[in-house]
Amino acid sequence: MKHTLHIRKAEASDYNQIWVIIKEVITHGDTYVFDPNSNKNTMLTFWCGPDKFTYVAETNGKVVGSFFIKANQPDLGSHVANAGYMTLSSQSGQGIGKAMGEYSIDEARKLGFDSMQFNMVIKNNKAAIHLWQKLGFEIVGEIPRALRQHNHEYLDAYIMWRKL
Repeated sequence: MKHTLHIRKAEASDYNQIWVIIKEVITHGDTYVFDPNSNKNTMLTFWCGPDKFTYVAETNGKVVGSFFIKANQPDLGSHVANAGYMTLSSQSGQGIGKAMGEYSIDEARKLGFDSMQFNMVIKNNKAAIHLWQKLGFEIVGEIPRALRQHNHEYLDAYIMWRKL
């Protein structure tokens, strides 16, 4: 039975569920720069910080994904949005990432941004690259050795951008 996905601004009461998602995603150390051993307070302070607009995607009252939107740079670069997205792995393939992506594009527009940039999309994360290209993002640069994994191997990353 398919449940309806609802996206809304995150509230403090969502933080424990957001932490479950963050912990699961960063544990692998292959898509985000965060130390896999980062603690709850550090990560929630980052993800839900005052410089961000943080949202959750929920199904049947359970938070299954979260994302934030923020200015990519201060002052003269603040017209470009930046965002980060995480979804529970058990919900993979359910269209949650796409729904959060579409919502965030519209929301960034409403917040006054005129473009959106992802500073680091790991090159071997084919699903993310495919999704962002499908949503109108283009690869505008590549960063060699952008992510150092715990095993000291390095992964390259793309910079992706789109006009809103």
